[in-house]
Amino acid sequence: MDTKSTELHVLAVDDSNIDRKVIERLLKVSSFKVTVVDSGSRALEYLGLEDEANSTHFDDLKVNLIITDYSMPGMTGFELLKIIKNSSALKQIPVVIMSSENIVTRIDRCLEEGAEDYLLKPVKLSDVTRLKDSIFKTEKTGINQSQSNRRKRKRNDDQLPSSLSTIFTSTTRTEGC
Repeated sequence: MDTKSTELHVLAVDDSNIDRKVIERLLKVSSFKVTVVDSGSRALEYLGLEDEANSTHFDDLKVNLIITDYSMPGMTGFELLKIIKNSSALKQIPVVIMSSENIVTRIDRCLEEGAEDYLLKPVKLSDVTRLKDSIFKTEKTGINQSQSNRRKRKRNDDQLPSSLSTIFTSTTRTEGC
């Protein structure tokens, strides 16, 4: 399958409407097909994992990446990661955790459980570009990069496009993550 000729599909999970819009725009600017949901349970529902016996729904979908907020009410991004990595149907899909909190023990725990990466919010265009390059490499070689290269990645300090930076400056965040 030639990945470059097809649009890569990302499932973005975040309980914050503002953060969902930001990540959706960053992903779309990077030519991803994006599906956004507001909770871990909705992500499982979308993937067909709300009931393990009902996982045939995923056969019609091709999700190349799941990016999820760590701190969400109900099911955390960490719990979602563990469910996905324990699913025989979905464990090969890279999962990226996002958080506004830079807690080393949390980062290490997520990477040990199989997260592809851990991004600090606000997510930048350079983060998305790096993820896209990683997915292309993974799809091309068939190797899950998180298995062969578990390390914390440093963020680049690229500026957001002006259309996205206004979101950050014109809104006040009330949520923790």
